[in-house]
Amino acid sequence: MPRAFAAITFTDSVKAAQTRYHSRESNLGFELAEDSRSALTGREAEFIAERDSFYMATVNEDGWPYVQHRGGPAGFLKVLDAHTLGFADFRGNMQYLSVGNLQANDRVSLILMDYPNRRRLKIWGRVQIVHEIDAPALIAALESPAYRARIERAMVIRVEAWDWNCPQHITPRYTDADIEQLLAPLQAELAASKARAAPAPLTSLGEGELALVISGIRQLTPRIRAYELRHPDGLALPEVSAGAHLKLPVLLGNGQPGLRHYSIASNPARRDIYEVAVLRHDDGEGGSRFVHEHYQLGMTLRCALPQNDFSLAEQTDEAAPLILIAGGIGITPIKAMAQTLLAQGRPFQLHYAARSRREMAYGDRLQRDLGERIRCYFSEEGARMALGNVLAAVPDTPGIYVCGPAGLIDAVRGAAAQLGIVDERIHFERFAAVTSGQDRAFEVVLRRSQRVIPVAADQTVLMAVQAAGVDVLSDCGVGNCGTCAVKVLAGKVEHRDSALSRNERERAGLMCICVSRARGPRLELDL
Repeated sequence: MPRAFAAITFTDSVKAAQTRYHSRESNLGFELAEDSRSALTGREAEFIAERDSFYMATVNEDGWPYVQHRGGPAGFLKVLDAHTLGFADFRGNMQYLSVGNLQANDRVSLILMDYPNRRRLKIWGRVQIVHEIDAPALIAALESPAYRARIERAMVIRVEAWDWNCPQHITPRYTDADIEQLLAPLQAELAASKARAAPAPLTSLGEGELALVISGIRQLTPRIRAYELRHPDGLALPEVSAGAHLKLPVLLGNGQPGLRHYSIASNPARRDIYEVAVLRHDDGEGGSRFVHEHYQLGMTLRCALPQNDFSLAEQTDEAAPLILIAGGIGITPIKAMAQTLLAQGRPFQLHYAARSRREMAYGDRLQRDLGERIRCYFSEEGARMALGNVLAAVPDTPGIYVCGPAGLIDAVRGAAAQLGIVDERIHFERFAAVTSGQDRAFEVVLRRSQRVIPVAADQTVLMAVQAAGVDVLSDCGVGNCGTCAVKVLAGKVEHRDSALSRNERERAGLMCICVSRARGPRLELDL
């Protein structure tokens, strides 16, 4: 069963054009699909109900097409049932080009646009023109009482086909209402800050050797802000590679100073700025909330030098593309990797999953720069990344790089294992320590001091030994860097880090105590 739109539009001349321009094979899927897409679903109905305009194409007796804009209050184009649309046709310039064309040819094509989210729905159908004298109840049902415009007639469209269109080349545009919604978090934050007696703003924070000044702040999505950092004297910044991160100073919710790791998302080729993107979490320890509420233009941050625990492998002669996978805010290091690979001319694919288009940080820039190299998936639109298919399409890839929630990383590793892709080819960076509701308490024995320290079910080994006053090295706290690795002298370990190699775990007997746990009741450590 072909898609209904393909049956309508894939004429012999269209198929010939597809053959000439080498897209015939990729378009065959539309002619072999199980769903004809001739009946509107709830998703299309919801989309249509939110539109306040559309474009309508008709054809006259001489074969000339005409495209007209139809506008009104949001929802003026109404879904009457799964196969029928209707709208009240308001009085316009009185040329009646579309109305006249439909008297001779009742075929019509509609395009409905969602510019802010770069979505487009195409509909084909046949139109029946209805006047109030003939169907007053229908006219009343299609009327929008709050919209003061004269209704001349109604148009009832019998839907024969529909299809969603590719978002490529749609430039986002925003209405006043869209802009108000985007600014609402900032305005609420401003009102809240004015309502309370705010302390004097911070002008400097941190004790690191690298001084950086906040020179720009951008709102990428409703919950993500980008911060541009420069040298105070305009000098070149230390060179970084894709995957590098900065430890930014913050004050936590308990008032104590802390550090938070953020990937450098700017192009590594640039030496004048670093840019980090921060997703606000209101239910955490307060680090990201502090950044959003207190980082201001001109503020000086004293940071440690950038580090990289998630670097790209050196260029090889491999012809197969690298696979980059990002989930949500995990796009920050992956973006820098894509820009580096693009500059090097190395083949790669980028697969980017987000909840919605509005929550897609750097989406427009990446789609413009990467073209066919990027594929996006939005869960709110029902599009999910089929990891098995993604990895199976490039089974000889020299490397898979993934950053995102723990569930995404685990899913990538599981799909790779099923395809026989060795774990050493998978490189990943986590946002947070891996936890489980089934974690159990255990105890660690420190061989050097013979101290026995209990580790609660909701506690890491690192947290337990630090609380007991033991001074140990640590850095990232999420198993990315390996700074906290110690030798295990007895007991079995459940490794949850991404820093240690198999040789370091099995032969050297190391474990990262910031995330990894005991498989049994006790571990003995070389501390």
